[in-house]
Amino acid sequence: MAPDIRTVATRIVYENRWMRVREDAIVRQDGSPGIYGVVEKTDFAVIAPISNGAIHLVEQYRYPVQGRYWELPQGSWEDAPGIDPLELARAELREETGLTAETMLHVGHLFECYGHSNQGFHIYLAQGLRQGETRREHTEQDMVSRAFPVDEVLAMISSGVIKDAATVATLGLLRLKGLL
Repeated sequence: MAPDIRTVATRIVYENRWMRVREDAIVRQDGSPGIYGVVEKTDFAVIAPISNGAIHLVEQYRYPVQGRYWELPQGSWEDAPGIDPLELARAELREETGLTAETMLHVGHLFECYGHSNQGFHIYLAQGLRQGETRREHTEQDMVSRAFPVDEVLAMISSGVIKDAATVATLGLLRLKGLL
């Protein structure tokens, strides 16, 4: 069976250390031509640190949307795109919150926005938490971390305080799987 869309040419239109944007010339199944813009980014990890009925969140300024928002700890290493997702999740949890986890359960893998990007994310449930020192990067100097009761986090989602799609999807998947 022929693919739904066939790529006939591709060119890089922008690239930096965090992302690459390419434009593909395509042909659809019916033979009509088109173009597709694709943002290529490495996968990231989202960590749901849950302990004693509370979820640990981080808040930081998100430049593209010009605001500070609460979200689950998350991140990627653009310099190590092939890193083991579990190692990445453990490191990001420690870096952003100072927490280490006795157990890290891989809950699933989702795509961030597959209408225009190939970036996905691995979801981990972190339990058996111990507090230590944060190891934030310079770019995370404005970050704060705090634990909230589960019901308060769910209310923050319902009221629009939490707007991060990866956080909402992660907590939704945890609930669907009976882990929250």
